[in-house]
Amino acid sequence: MQKKRILVAVLNWGLGHATRSISIINELLNHNFEVFIASDGGALQLLHKEFPDIKCLELPSYNISYSKSASSFKWKLFTETPGILRAIRLEKKAIKKFIDEYNLNGIISDNRFGCRHENITSVFITHQLNVLSGNTTYLSSKLHQKYISKFDECWIPDTPGSKNLSGIMGHLKEMPENVKYIGPLSRFNKLPGQKKYDFAVVLSGPEPQRTMLEEKLLVTFQNSDKKIVFIRGIIGGESITSLNKSLEIINYLTSKELEEVILSSEIIICRPGYTSIMDLAKLEKKAFFIPTPGQYEQEYLAERFMKLGIAPFCKQEKFEISKLEDLRDFSGFSNLNFRSNFGDIFALFQRE
Repeated sequence: MQKKRILVAVLNWGLGHATRSISIINELLNHNFEVFIASDGGALQLLHKEFPDIKCLELPSYNISYSKSASSFKWKLFTETPGILRAIRLEKKAIKKFIDEYNLNGIISDNRFGCRHENITSVFITHQLNVLSGNTTYLSSKLHQKYISKFDECWIPDTPGSKNLSGIMGHLKEMPENVKYIGPLSRFNKLPGQKKYDFAVVLSGPEPQRTMLEEKLLVTFQNSDKKIVFIRGIIGGESITSLNKSLEIINYLTSKELEEVILSSEIIICRPGYTSIMDLAKLEKKAFFIPTPGQYEQEYLAERFMKLGIAPFCKQEKFEISKLEDLRDFSGFSNLNFRSNFGDIFALFQRE
């Protein structure tokens, strides 16, 4: 029997969408599907490094970038909307070409709106049924839900019910019929490990905010006597060196290498991106969050986990080493222990 061919199409906005897709791709391979990967930029580079034997296809770029100030974040996204809509139209054409060329049987799209086709099973992955955008949240959420309704199914990488990770973003009072909770997605596994670092700084997200946080934290920690590792989240960029012998700087790590670093670190300092939160929950780590300025989703998640007594946070411009003392009053993350049945989840691709 010929294997069903599934295209996994991933948004290139930071690396979170790519890293959470790793577990989906591995599960597809474990369930005897033939996988194709489609993305652009850093996300495509990362997935090609993780899966060198899988065919990788390039999609048009959404070219999303952040502003340097929180106050102009929404306006910058608004000005980029025409380019995003153009990219969606172009990726629809690319998808049709890929289907014809590679005889695809299904598509799993992680937040790429144009990666679907009426002739084959198309699934959308998102943790945001509600898209938080300040005073335009209602409008952005309804628009997002309209796109989601065009797919056969929408998979939420979270649990149903009150004990969950995404809060109001992934849970509505009235759920759309095509929505299915598949459990949190993480490429990591909790294994025993010895402490090597006091802090692991895991940088991520679009520019210029990734670099701005990196520069601030390097200055903040330059005279620290704590054992610290910086993971810059840059694929193929120039390396930088530290003058502080207790501070180790690494551009990029594979999933297995990053898993080992996180497990051997006492505290993780990172953005409260949803993929990072899923990883922290899987590995049951303590974390300190620094949200991307102006990013409503990250600000909401940081505030949520602070109120739950799980992890503290502070604004980027206010971070200093003394803030880390707040960690004593927080529990850290715990695994939700949700059992995902991927045999059932992938069953829709087996239908003729």
